[in-house]
Amino acid sequence: MGELITILGFAGSLRKDSYNRSLLRASITLVPRDTRLDTFELDNIPPFNQDHEREPPLAVRAFKTAVKAADAILIVTPEYNYSVPGVLKNAIDWASRPYGDSAWDGKPVGVLGASIGTLGTARAQYHLRQMFVFLNMYPLNQPEVMIAHAEDKFDSEGNLTDQKATQKIRELLEALTEWTKSLQKAKPLS
Repeated sequence: MGELITILGFAGSLRKDSYNRSLLRASITLVPRDTRLDTFELDNIPPFNQDHEREPPLAVRAFKTAVKAADAILIVTPEYNYSVPGVLKNAIDWASRPYGDSAWDGKPVGVLGASIGTLGTARAQYHLRQMFVFLNMYPLNQPEVMIAHAEDKFDSEGNLTDQKATQKIRELLEALTEWTKSLQKAKPLS
């Protein structure tokens, strides 16, 4: 068995019973053997304020430390108004600042999301991919996991019950693990 790959996952929703928080919980059980998925709750991250970027609040420091320590990132996003939720954009901004000290630089990243709509967070995911360009992240392009009609895919306790969605998440996590390993091998030694 090779080295353990650590993925940091977080959901871009603050709602306790959100489908996306449920997806993140399900993902923990679907990672490959040589992978660990740690999670971070964005609840205590305050709105980004550039006046405090050099001495950020404790929750921001903890988040940025977790991002830096991870081998890869998993973002589970809802879609609000055809884009990413403000809380998610806020967390991304905090961890990218101050300029020149971005925790995202060079990180492999996978994205998934669920919504009650028919596009299953497609627009939010594509907006994230635009951000990844500036953040110098390495997104996993496929498989894409955009779960539509989420109300039909979970039980009343928030457990993912849809086998097709479960399999797609498993495939994404396997691919993210392999993507991370290949990027680690390609990285020149310091």
